[in-house]
Amino acid sequence: MNKSIPVSSACDKPQKQTLWLNVNEALDRMTGSVKKIQEIEVVTIREALNRVLAKEVISTINVPPYANSAMDGYAFNSIDLPSSGENTVTLVGKSFAGIPFKGEVKPGECIRIMTGAPMAAGTDSVVMQEQVQVDGDAITIQSGHCKNENVRHIGEDIKDGDVVLGRGQHLSPAELGVLASLGVAEVTVYKKIRVAFFSTGDELRNVDETLDEGQIYDSNRYTIFGMLSNLGVELIDMGIIPDDRQAVEDAFIQASKQADAIMTSGGVSVGEADFVKETLDKLGKVDFWKIAMKPGKPLAFGFVNDAVFFGLPGNPVSVMATFYQFALPTMKAMMGLNVTKAPVVKVACKSDLRKSSGRTDFQRGILQMNEKGELVVESIGMQASHVLSGMSKANCFIILPQDWGNVEAGTLVDVQPFRGLM
Repeated sequence: MNKSIPVSSACDKPQKQTLWLNVNEALDRMTGSVKKIQEIEVVTIREALNRVLAKEVISTINVPPYANSAMDGYAFNSIDLPSSGENTVTLVGKSFAGIPFKGEVKPGECIRIMTGAPMAAGTDSVVMQEQVQVDGDAITIQSGHCKNENVRHIGEDIKDGDVVLGRGQHLSPAELGVLASLGVAEVTVYKKIRVAFFSTGDELRNVDETLDEGQIYDSNRYTIFGMLSNLGVELIDMGIIPDDRQAVEDAFIQASKQADAIMTSGGVSVGEADFVKETLDKLGKVDFWKIAMKPGKPLAFGFVNDAVFFGLPGNPVSVMATFYQFALPTMKAMMGLNVTKAPVVKVACKSDLRKSSGRTDFQRGILQMNEKGELVVESIGMQASHVLSGMSKANCFIILPQDWGNVEAGTLVDVQPFRGLM
């Protein structure tokens, strides 16, 4: 457990929030102002992973298509299942998956059957192999079994005519399996949205370059690349754009012609003078907001020509926090996904947490089981917005409401696991 965190110091005073948007207001504005991509295409189900359905899938078959056994055992007619004592019947054949029993099983008879094999005519129940006594062709069964035991019925999973997957459904590995079980080879999906992203700044260098004094590596572009890749969009990496008025303008013009969305980091703080803001004022309709959240106060959002623009903050943790809380759900809406809020669980916090009231905090934490098997969360420690290594250590956000102050260990807090964000 982390050491106790002291109460707020003079440096932690609540900040004045004239015209600041709260997190929900900002998200509603963003998701409510974008349009869903209308272009569609037909792809094979192998190509459909992580795509979004543009047309519902209706089953033309029953799944399973025939009654079959859920266990390895023996198939009986239920009239031969004793209500007390035991009963002995005669083994007359066997049914394997792909090699069914061809005849009809009469009262007083049974067949050997394997998991997934079709039920034979005249049978309606399966008793597991370890629950019978076998003596040659004589099969003895005890009481305690019932009709339809261990049988998978026709259409038990999916019925002919069922709407199996709806428009706006994200296609994960499970959905590909469902499609395959229906014999569906191709599906209609929305085209991938195209996202152009770049960094600006003369101080930035690529990872394969040597740093001179006053220069830093461009980490944000790689973080954005990773988050966008997980979303399954088409990427246009435009690299690092120098601090030159014409170069910045050209980059935005080129990006807006190629992409459905543009994403940058840094250079969007209110009152900050640079070529990015100047260019956006010239080419686009972009609002510069202060969000009542930490990390990630400055955010720009709007349109450059027909492309949606996301101007994320410059600090690396702020980039990730604002991407997950705002850019991600907004782009999901553009993709045609049925957008739902990321799951949040309420658990006890093992750490004291320092917080000033006035902003919603997204502190980085580790969600895990304690020795009692209970979910608990603890802080990773230092929460500064430039400490990107903290995001690597963490597996969740600890979400502290806007009006909360410091949090004592043992308090129940809302936790948003990273796994649920994509």
